[in-house]
Amino acid sequence: MDPGYGPFGGAAPGAEEALAGLIGAGEELWLVEPEAVKAPGLMSKLTAPLVQMVAQGAPRAFDPAGIVALDESHADQMAALALATKPGPWGEKTHTYGQFYGIFDGERLVAMAGERARPGEGWAEVSGVCTDPAYRGRGMAARLIGQVVVGLSARGDAAYLHSWAGNAAAIGLYEHLGFRTRREMVASVLSLG
Repeated sequence: MDPGYGPFGGAAPGAEEALAGLIGAGEELWLVEPEAVKAPGLMSKLTAPLVQMVAQGAPRAFDPAGIVALDESHADQMAALALATKPGPWGEKTHTYGQFYGIFDGERLVAMAGERARPGEGWAEVSGVCTDPAYRGRGMAARLIGQVVVGLSARGDAAYLHSWAGNAAAIGLYEHLGFRTRREMVASVLSLG
């Protein structure tokens, strides 16, 4: 685990004792598993239900006008938007996981989405989906997710994502975009005890 990229980690069943060695004082370790994770030497800061959703069928049509491929020159704006809207954990290098796209109002980044985890051949996670609250309700997130899914599909990857189980608005949007719930998951956020 490198907290600069993000606080995600994992351990094979029965090897949870090794998790404490992945983090330092004041750091968090996030695990997304079918069940809550407990590990010797670590305390639970949060355990919350998630749903894992997978895109079904061909990518849906969307309007690409105004969507910009983000790069290193946008890193500060990406971090500021992510930290303000909290789409999930964000580190100083999270934007380098994969391609992110954004929509600007003038010079200001107001919405973005991209990719994070590639857990296996042919799969990539849609992540970092966020919109400045003043710009919500304009379909920006849907358009950006469409752009990400088209990019993943073009290289042969199936898109999946995670949502807090109680976030009915986000789940509704994802369903509208062709995602279907694959399974229930649990986010376990651990820190040194």
